[in-house]
Amino acid sequence: MSGRAQLMWDEEVTGYDFGAGHPMDPVRLALTMRLVQAYGLDRAVQVVAAKPAGESTLRLVHGQEYIEAVRRASAAPESADGSYGLGTIDDPAFAGMHEASALIAGQSVGAAEDVWRGEALHAVNFAGGLHHAMPRGASGFCIYNDAALAVARLLELGAERVAYVDVDVHHGDGVQAAFWDDPRVLTISLHEHPRTLFPQTGWPEEAGGEGAEGSAVNVALPAGTSDEGWLRAFHAVVPELLAAFRPQVLVTQHGADTHVEDPLAHLAVTVDAQRAVAESCHRLAHEHADGRWVALGAVAMRWWTWCRGPGRIWSRSRRDGRSRPPRRCRRSGGRRCTGGPGWTRRGG
Repeated sequence: MSGRAQLMWDEEVTGYDFGAGHPMDPVRLALTMRLVQAYGLDRAVQVVAAKPAGESTLRLVHGQEYIEAVRRASAAPESADGSYGLGTIDDPAFAGMHEASALIAGQSVGAAEDVWRGEALHAVNFAGGLHHAMPRGASGFCIYNDAALAVARLLELGAERVAYVDVDVHHGDGVQAAFWDDPRVLTISLHEHPRTLFPQTGWPEEAGGEGAEGSAVNVALPAGTSDEGWLRAFHAVVPELLAAFRPQVLVTQHGADTHVEDPLAHLAVTVDAQRAVAESCHRLAHEHADGRWVALGAVAMRWWTWCRGPGRIWSRSRRDGRSRPPRRCRRSGGRRCTGGPGWTRRGG
């Protein structure tokens, strides 16, 4: 097995664009990649562009009628009327929607394939983690569920036990739904309580379907939970479950919207805690999955929060002194990490 880390990236994923004013601004993705390049992180990993997810791959999770509806809305956005969740305020149709969504899904599927086949030990798709899309409908800014597709592809390739850990502020409802009756998949979601946040699911009693009881675990946290409570919840639940389940691959979703400055949720987590959880996932992958780790998401709704974060993470994770954040980032406290006119746009 290769010990290399792999970053999935294709510039065309920025075509996943719901339009002006939508919180899911694709500038987040472009600027994140520019930040990766500014730090030189792209020279420390293998950067790979995977092909878009094809029809047969999409059908591992999504129904044929839904895929066809996405194709129609992609070709004629004005025809989307809310059916299948397409053409809504959350998920407005846009030209090229199918192609952009399939490309993002393809990066996560490609990451899973490479990790399973031993071509990479770790793989990340920060454009991924679109965990709300349902088998037969769009939801919560998500068209195709790349996280569920990555897990499904691992099962198709022969994996017998896959663990999915989701630390996004929102419940990973689409992934849970996709594997509700499948005991081969353990889904763990750590999220803000459904009483106060979309999608109003992820209650502790949601524990898996018939024959898969206990395969879904939901840790619902009250609004205002900060670093100490969030980290305590993670460490009280996740390591023990992974030790008992013994996954062959660990798939994680690192939505950065738990951050205290996120405009759409109510937790109060800092970048330091997010970094600690990512490092814990890395360690847990080595302890319980022979190092096989597919990491998805981690791009915040507010791009300036995401820009500041890596500077603090960098200072604690790179201790050799040979590599430092770009000078323009250090001088501005993170506000100018990538520069350029894109930083004048406010997403979310």
